[in-house]
Amino acid sequence: MSKFDIGKLLQRVAQTGTPLVAGAGVLAGGGWLASNAMYTVEAGHMSLKYNRLSGIGSNTYREGVHFLLPWLERAIVFDVRARPHTMTSLTGSRDLQMVNISLRALCKPDTSKLSDIYRNLGLDFDEKVLPSIINEVLKSVVAQYNASQLITQRELVSRMIRQRLIQRASDFGILLDDVAITHLNFSPEYEKAVESKQVAQQQAERARYLVLKAQEEKKRTIIHAEGEKESARMIGDAIKANPGFVELRRIAVAKDISAMLAKSANRMVLSTESLLMNLAGDDALQAGSGKK
Repeated sequence: MSKFDIGKLLQRVAQTGTPLVAGAGVLAGGGWLASNAMYTVEAGHMSLKYNRLSGIGSNTYREGVHFLLPWLERAIVFDVRARPHTMTSLTGSRDLQMVNISLRALCKPDTSKLSDIYRNLGLDFDEKVLPSIINEVLKSVVAQYNASQLITQRELVSRMIRQRLIQRASDFGILLDDVAITHLNFSPEYEKAVESKQVAQQQAERARYLVLKAQEEKKRTIIHAEGEKESARMIGDAIKANPGFVELRRIAVAKDISAMLAKSANRMVLSTESLLMNLAGDDALQAGSGKK
């Protein structure tokens, strides 16, 4: 008989290994149960439980650690935070102008209807619903306004789109926190026509301004001429009534000229006749020449 009896060795291993295998199996099973019997719901999320026997439950579970029955139940986690969605639609206005309009909406699921949302739409409910209803609402609202009204009454248009979109989304259990028009433009032909119209209006306003300016200049010239005429008439009447009026005017002009020359830094000799400063008069000059 050999020193190492293989049969006895295998028998001893079988006797001692069975408990070890059983213990390892129990530990592995316990670990699997522990890892699959608990799940965590992150912040901003909520969960449902699906039961293989009864289907989707109506109870919702907020963030934290929760328990379930392994294999029999599984967790369905929803992201209930508001998420932005941007949609662009090409539609026609009431005056048959093509309008390219972009809309941004913040949406989230109604937490009281999570079971219905998952049963009817799934976790990607927003991708399935929002594109169709946004396109529908945009076309129905834009068709009620002219292209110019879409610009001048943009706030009213945005409010109407928001009201109708909230009403349509609520039918699917979707809540909208905010709806806003982010972009609005028209066809290149229409934009060119609007620009040409604006330029024409500006030119018309400028022409109207020039006409009014010319009219005012004409009135000012007429008033100035009438004033000069009246002034000449009054001076003529004054000269007729009092011949000394001319002398008084000559004295006033001579005073103004002498004041200007006094302030000047230059020194010059000029004729008093040319400067209207001969205040002695023609009679005095004739008398002086007769004495000579």
